[in-house]
Amino acid sequence: MLGKAFVSEGANYFLLLGITLFLVAFGLVMVLSSSSVESFANGNSAFADFLTQGGAAVLALPAMLAISIIPARWWPRLSVIVLVGAVAGQLLVFTGLGYEYGGNRNWLDLGFVNVQPSEFSKLALALWLGKFLADRRGSLSDWRRVLVPALIVSAIPIVLVLRGGDLGTAIILATIVLAALFFGGVPLRQLGLVLVIAAPLAIAFSLTSASRSERIQSWLSGCSQDYANACWQITHGTWALAAGGVFGVGLGNSKAKWSWLPEADNDFIFAVVGEELGLVGAVTVLILFVVLAVVFTRIVSQSAPGGMGRITVAAVGTWIVSQALVNIGVILGVFPVLGVPLPLISSGGTALIVSMLAIGVALSFARVPGSALLDHVPANPRVRPGRAARPVS
Repeated sequence: MLGKAFVSEGANYFLLLGITLFLVAFGLVMVLSSSSVESFANGNSAFADFLTQGGAAVLALPAMLAISIIPARWWPRLSVIVLVGAVAGQLLVFTGLGYEYGGNRNWLDLGFVNVQPSEFSKLALALWLGKFLADRRGSLSDWRRVLVPALIVSAIPIVLVLRGGDLGTAIILATIVLAALFFGGVPLRQLGLVLVIAAPLAIAFSLTSASRSERIQSWLSGCSQDYANACWQITHGTWALAAGGVFGVGLGNSKAKWSWLPEADNDFIFAVVGEELGLVGAVTVLILFVVLAVVFTRIVSQSAPGGMGRITVAAVGTWIVSQALVNIGVILGVFPVLGVPLPLISSGGTALIVSMLAIGVALSFARVPGSALLDHVPANPRVRPGRAARPVS
């Protein structure tokens, strides 16, 4: 039965699935290599973080495949449920279950596992915005009926994440919203106004925290000062990349992971990739994400304009690819340190599971080329589904 479910899938489906599986397998290898020393130094097994990440992958893989065979017409019904659940999970962060890590209060301690609810907000926004904009595809220029309610609802998870102090995740959430609005067909002049308003707010929020301000100032100065504090992580990340040369020092031979590079298995895992596998390994990772972007673009281009499939897949693709570019850009010094992991590769069970679930949603739409979910809302809002419109005399 499982074989029959996948036998008729197209090239985009299997290309997206293949790249995802390769990146996840590659990430497990790099998590084992980059985390073993720190894990052992903390009194745990050298394989502890690897086993945790592997367990998340084992859970996420069948879930992704199961989601990929869900009929596309189900997603409009599920989108609101997913959004409500994500917001509820984010609210729990501010109860006794929540705790702070790395200066951000965006984690839940459930006793047997730690969860980051903000990751689920990414998928929730991609789904809900896809349905919302598809429902109103005939009135996208009416900013009161489309843009305003879309921004108000989207602001709820974003504000909650900012309340926890996680600027990096909030930026990715805002990117998802902009991508959905753009591919949904909202006029560019309205999007430009949103950017003009949002940019000063983002800058103002970044200056409300002393640590964020310090990181930004260090980035603007090129990390020429304060090596022992704000510049420590980015400087050692740069040294790790430089030490790798063209072919790297060899898998498992990184020196930076010996407590020199904080978050070596998480936000800065790309630096370890560059050190151990060299320029060849780093460029290979970049190429894989470029190919991933091309596959998402192909799926979007084969979806009918205005449909939920087009908008949601575009939002998911923009989320994963832009987050990868931001993570790599931080390590290369293009952006200040934002605390954004490398999708599908960095250590982090919640991020890995949610990313694979989101790709499962994209695979669900990719199974039916041209799927736009135009059938869940009639083209003429005065005509009920299943009832033919009477000819106009």
